Amino acid sequence: MVENKQIVQMIVEGVQELKGKKIVVVDMTGLHERACDYFVICEADSSTHVGSIADSIKNYVQQQIGIKPFAVDGRANAEWIAFDYGQVFAHVFQSPIRAFYDIEHLWADAAINIIPDLN
Repeated sequence: MVENKQIVQMIVEGVQELKGKKIVVVDMTGLHERACDYFVICEADSSTHVGSIADSIKNYVQQQIGIKPFAVDGRANAEWIAFDYGQVFAHVFQSPIRAFYDIEHLWADAAINIIPDLN
């Protein structure tokens, strides 16, 4: 059985594969009331880049650990694409949309791990 941490790691690697920026892993396992165990959040500069990162996440997770998302939403305009992997959600934002919604700060009492950008 695949662990949630493995899914998180594969999502992060899929984002890094296409140079997604400002990756944050929100670990909510210590919270009593939560939507899921983990959020992985990143951003991109354009709708094309958002779509490419989303494709990379889907393909990378499926190829590496054989897991498909339960649902994917937001492909139509590619401003914010969200993946549902059960207890792990991934969010790929265009930069201004991420700043507007600021979802990682809604869960500010969770453990937030900032992943350094690759150069």
